[in-house]
Amino acid sequence: MMLQAGGAVPLTPLDLVRLSSTETKVVLVVTVVFSLVSWFIIGLKWWQFRTLNRQADRFFAELERTTRLQDAYHAVMKQPPSPYNRLFREALHFYQELRPGALKDDALRGGGGAVISATQLEALKMVLGKEVAAERDLLSHYIPWLASIGSVSPLLGLAGTVLGVMDAFLGIASRGSGNLAAVAPGVAEALVATFAGLAAAIPAVIAYNIYVSKVRLFSGELEGFAQELVGTMAREGLL
Repeated sequence: MMLQAGGAVPLTPLDLVRLSSTETKVVLVVTVVFSLVSWFIIGLKWWQFRTLNRQADRFFAELERTTRLQDAYHAVMKQPPSPYNRLFREALHFYQELRPGALKDDALRGGGGAVISATQLEALKMVLGKEVAAERDLLSHYIPWLASIGSVSPLLGLAGTVLGVMDAFLGIASRGSGNLAAVAPGVAEALVATFAGLAAAIPAVIAYNIYVSKVRLFSGELEGFAQELVGTMAREGLL
């Protein structure tokens, strides 16, 4: 690091951070916190979607091995909880509340279940729709934080930029000189704040768009499964 009459002159990015003003350091610390939070959420949602895909594979693999709704019911009851699992259970538990014992023993053999009315069918569809919405909201937890971080971080970096430029002009005024050596440290400090804001915002925005797309896809698949479940129940004489 070189020294001038006005003090230390930063020569590396680390020097810029270390020699920056208190206001800029506060901006950098807050930006780093935002970045850590966004990366934590990114990792958490990646793990959740990865787990969800594995649960879906196991669930549908188990369903493919069954030929009747009764067999599928008993097989699903043995699996750990998952969105598809919970939706399946909710549908059949609601049906059992309407027609107690309809899914036990040989009640479903040969389509021997009790048929429900049109009003009860609409109620079943509403229950399934509510469960789909609940699962979508559960999977969407913390994703809006990525959008917030992606929106606020550039503004926070801009605030640091403004503070850095202000310091640069104050340095010019105090030294009575407008040469490059007097202006460059303040401008460089401002650019560090800008870079920190963009570094926090870009991954958050990318991850937000990816995860919102994944949630929409998951919601569509879950709605499709709910409709397929209603169709299966109708095919087996339950609706």
